[in-house]
Formats: sequence, C-alpha cells, structure tokens
Amino acid sequence: MSRADEPKSADTGVPKTADTRPPGPTTDKRPTSPLWALALFRSELTTTLRRWRTLALLGVLALIPILIGVAVKIETSDGGGFGGGRGGGGEGPAFFPQITNNGIFLVFASLAATLPVFLPMVIGVITGDAIAGEAGSGTLRYLLVAPAGRTRLLLAKFTTSMAFCLIATLVVALSGLVTGALLFPLGDVTLISGITVSFEEALLRALGVAALVALSLVGIATVGLFISTLTNSGIAAMATTVGLVITAQILDTIPQLHAIHPYLFPHYWLSFADLLREPVYWDELVKNLGLQGLYVAVFGSAAWARFTAKDITA
Repeated sequence: MSRADEPKSADTGVPKTADTRPPGPTTDKRPTSPLWALALFRSELTTTLRRWRTLALLGVLALIPILIGVAVKIETSDGGGFGGGRGGGGEGPAFFPQITNNGIFLVFASLAATLPVFLPMVIGVITGDAIAGEAGSGTLRYLLVAPAGRTRLLLAKFTTSMAFCLIATLVVALSGLVTGALLFPLGDVTLISGITVSFEEALLRALGVAALVALSLVGIATVGLFISTLTNSGIAAMATTVGLVITAQILDTIPQLHAIHPYLFPHYWLSFADLLREPVYWDELVKNLGLQGLYVAVFGSAAWARFTAKDITA
C-alpha cells in the first residue's frame, strides 16, 4: 500500500502513524506485591553481605571473642582468677570473671565488650553508606529508574540495616559460644542474681540477650540511614555516623550532663544484663526498647522526608 493509500486523520488529513508516545500514567504502575518487596529486600541484603568491606568488618567482630577467650585462658592458666588473680584491679565487665567457670559467659562478655564501640561503629559504616554510597558511585539514579520507587527503596535499605544489626550481633554471639565451648567447660549457669539454671535455659537467655543487643542498635542504624540521605559522599556519611557514636558515648559519661543521659541512644545499651537475673528486671529493658523506637520513628521519618524530596543527580 502506497503512502497515498494510508488512512488519514479525519481532522487534519495527515496520514496516521503508529503511536510512539511514552505510555501514560496508567501504564506507569510500580509492582506492589509482597513477593516483589521481599525480592528487593533480598537483593539489597545480598549486595551488602557480598561486599568485601562488610565481610572484613564481620571478620573483625568474629575475631574479638576469640581474642578475649584466648586472653582469659592465658591469664588463668596458672590457676589464678581473671583480672584480680595476679594483683589486677578486677575491673571490666562483670561477666569476665565467670568465663573460666562456664564458657557461655564468653558470649555475654563479648557482647558487653563490643556493644559500646565495635558493634555500633560497624553498623555506622554500613548504614552511613546505604544511600550516600549509591549516590557517590552513580548507581542511585539507576536504582530509581528500576521499578522500585523512593519509598520502597528506602524501606528496603532500612530493613537491610535492621537485618544487618541482627547478623552482626549473632556473629559475635556465635563466635563467643564456639570459642567458649572449646576453651572452657560448659554446664549449668549461675545467673547474676545467684539462681542456677540449666544450660538449655541459659542458651535461650543468650539468644534473648543477642536479640536485645540487636534491637539496641536500631536507633543508631536509623540515624546513620538519615545521615546517608544528606550527602552524596559515602565516606562523609560513615565518618559522621561513627563520630556521632563516639560523641554520644562521651556525653553519656559526663556526670554534669545527667539530665540528657536518658535520651542518648547508648544510655541503656548494657541493660541486657538484666535478662540474666531471676526474676528479670524489665525496667531499663523497656526504657531501652522505647528509646530505640523513638529514634527509629523520628529519624526514620526524617530520612523518608529528605529522600523523597531529594534531587537525585548521581
């Protein structure tokens, strides 16, 4: 058929051609099924865990309980007690002297040793790089071109950060449990309150302690995610988040600032020890969870407001 025979528009007489205009709003719907959201979360988590930096940080966390266990074993090899056995001051976390009696206390000692600095620093590095790292490398725009949407992408980053809090905590706990089982005896456990429980119940309490420690980190993780939305430099976001952790720790040790201590995210971190009492002391545990929830609500909302309105140029 020649161009003269092509059907013409009734209004203009111009030959009709195929409609090559972009699809309208009705065809720009993004997938909303739970399975698709789960796939996005799984993709983000897999990408995070495959990075060499992440593996190196998890390796350092796993090494800390091993070093603590070996140090305690060497310190007590002559039959003396840890810390004060050979004239030491006996200072440090209360779990350390109990390690030689029962290896499961290495789990609690390792978590107590890593929670103030190492765990939050690792979380700060991962969450600080969540958005800013993508922007700095130029991949953030491509993620948003894919059918993800800003809110869904931020939610995937958030859930990945929460999952990493649990993964990092479990790495420390499992390393402590394995090292404690290899170097020290295992058996019934005497709790802080003096009550003896079975090893099986102690394992359940250790799992609860690990869960509490992971939940204690969600506040700083959300703060780090918010900071990550403020800049296109992953290094700047990571450094700011880690610096904030150190600053909050310092402020929490200054007696003159006691009025603000209950509002600092690390203030109740070591309250997990109350789970090793019988009966359990819930007061500070509940305060800790409530404080972390407040940080998640405030800084999570701030991260969403900033990210959804941010001009993505990289």
